[in-house]
Amino acid sequence: QVQLVESGGGLVQAGGSPRLSCAASGSIFSINFMRWYRQAPGKQRELVAVITSGGSANYADSVKGRFTISRDNAKNTVYLQMNSLKPEDTAVYYCNADVTRGGKYDRDYWGQGTQVTVSS
Repeated sequence: QVQLVESGGGLVQAGGSPRLSCAASGSIFSINFMRWYRQAPGKQRELVAVITSGGSANYADSVKGRFTISRDNAKNTVYLQMNSLKPEDTAVYYCNADVTRGGKYDRDYWGQGTQVTVSS
């Protein structure tokens, strides 16, 4: 098993700039893509950002230009720098990673999520 643990969420004011972190741990493994998703109350879970092992990133239109995803492969950690937060960004943010073990794909793993609440 691989564990993903998110941190950095909480209550922030509109315009704030928190940084979310997600650290992966467990037995020997490697990670290809790492992603951030979010789910707002009453909404479907949506992809926010994705980053490849080489550092190429893509973003949802709703956060493009405001959020930055990055990773530290040596630490098996992915970050989401969130700038210019809006109340519409309020959601539970989830980390996701697809894991390979012994040269074979294992499965996608998910963190428990971290709540980000943006006050107006």
